[in-house]
Amino acid sequence: MRRLMAHGSILGWEPAQTDLYHWSYQNRPMIDDLAALLDLKIYWEHQDRTVQAIPQSSAFLMRLKLDATLVLLTLWYEFDTAVRDRGEPPPVRITAQQLNDSLATTFEPLRKQLPSPTRLREILSLAQRKQLIHFTADAALEKSTIEILPTLKRIIPFQGIEDWNKNADRYLSAAKEAPIVDTEADGEPTDEGNSTP
Repeated sequence: MRRLMAHGSILGWEPAQTDLYHWSYQNRPMIDDLAALLDLKIYWEHQDRTVQAIPQSSAFLMRLKLDATLVLLTLWYEFDTAVRDRGEPPPVRITAQQLNDSLATTFEPLRKQLPSPTRLREILSLAQRKQLIHFTADAALEKSTIEILPTLKRIIPFQGIEDWNKNADRYLSAAKEAPIVDTEADGEPTDEGNSTP
């Protein structure tokens, strides 16, 4: 449970997590019961050897700054487009340059809110700690590689691209109406801001 609480998932196909995955799978009823006590829903994907904990209450939500929210939205879009439209099997691989280009194209009205290279590294590192991506950093950020994992689709549970479009439009509309001031620190619980498990 400690690993699920800290990282959100157990990836059994990673060598360091294989034994923990098998133990968890053999003890599914106990894990499910413990998770229920903590308001977590456990998803078991034996084919992908993945166990993922999804919060069912706001107590476990992280408050993200706007730039981190936009990055995660863009990663979701890139994953969905690759799997649904191009038939690519997960994980979906892109470069940091491709991510930056997609961010700039999709959220152009919010360009002042988009992350700097240093900030983008921080956001991608956070996503990696939560096992939403694998991030292989390069000295030249644009050459860094990102593997978007299927766990991202459960943590941002849009039913499809229509839901994604509605959410993205909400941020774009807000940008047209008034300047956005965003000073929250990622991961700090607050009463406002953008939340994700």
